[in-house]
Amino acid sequence: MTEIKIRKINPSDAMEIQQISREDLGYECSLSLVEKKINSLDENREQVFVACKDGTVAGYIHVEKYDTLYFETMCNVLGLAVKKDFQKMGIGKALVLAGENWAKENGINYMRVNSGISRVAAHKFYQHLGYKSEKEQLRFIKQI
Repeated sequence: MTEIKIRKINPSDAMEIQQISREDLGYECSLSLVEKKINSLDENREQVFVACKDGTVAGYIHVEKYDTLYFETMCNVLGLAVKKDFQKMGIGKALVLAGENWAKENGINYMRVNSGISRVAAHKFYQHLGYKSEKEQLRFIKQI
């Protein structure tokens, strides 16, 4: 069994990140947008880790510092996805642990994850890792 390598994202990962975001998360996004976002990452506020297996980017996690006036600083998981062919191999867990380690290195003691109501398998995954659901909510978006 080939080892899973976790590393920080680099610009050459853009095409694989776009593919994973589209096929495994369901978000249509252009390659140029993904390249722009990777090149503008603010490492003081956020980080993206990729998991590589057999020379392929198999998944990624995007985390950020999340501050509110009413709770301690948390680490927010903005995105976590693993390609279907690489699921059930420990890659998702390794990515979450990388995000948690980044949080600890930045003095953050809480993790926060939002997951769509229909992503039942993802909910079970997070619960298996010790995450607890605290509330249901709706998300509202307005283009301005």
